Amino acid sequence: MKIAEKHRAARQHILQAARPLIGQRGFSAVGLAQILDVADIPKGSFYHYFESKEAFGEELLRTYVEEYLIRIDDILRNRDGNAAQRITRYCQFWRDTHIDGQVGNKCLIVKLAAEVSDLSERMRAILEIGTATVIERISTVIAIGQEEGSIGSTQPAGMLASSLYQLWLGSTLMVKITHSSPPFDHAWQASRQLLEI
Repeated sequence: MKIAEKHRAARQHILQAARPLIGQRGFSAVGLAQILDVADIPKGSFYHYFESKEAFGEELLRTYVEEYLIRIDDILRNRDGNAAQRITRYCQFWRDTHIDGQVGNKCLIVKLAAEVSDLSERMRAILEIGTATVIERISTVIAIGQEEGSIGSTQPAGMLASSLYQLWLGSTLMVKITHSSPPFDHAWQASRQLLEI
């Protein structure tokens, strides 16, 4: 393996190893020593792989968004069933990702949005682009659903997609606050009414 490949592999290993820790504790609460410890990388070598903790955070979010888009493309672009069924599967995926047993695997966008948006303009921009891309993907499926008749709402697909995403984002915060899942039940009921499915 070439040196550049080893360096890239080590960076990826650090990102993957640290993601559950940051997903659980947040970005600011995790120090460089903890990141290196969980990645089993020698102390003092962090700056060999990342120029700063912010650069690490940027790459962590960029990688997370890329992987998330692959997962939701599998759900939203899967031609099994109609568009309303694909949106239903996406909402179920969201719920499953945030219930018990998923500690550390939860959505980094939900976990870090408020925190890092005030800390780093570059990290905030990655989140903005990532969420806009997710909403765009949802909008495409909603438009298909409106055309085929599986989604009854005639409101603009982009507005519906944005409202749906914000609804689930907010319900996830309520789940965190209440330590219970009823906010997801309410979000699902509201989603059905919003889309008329």
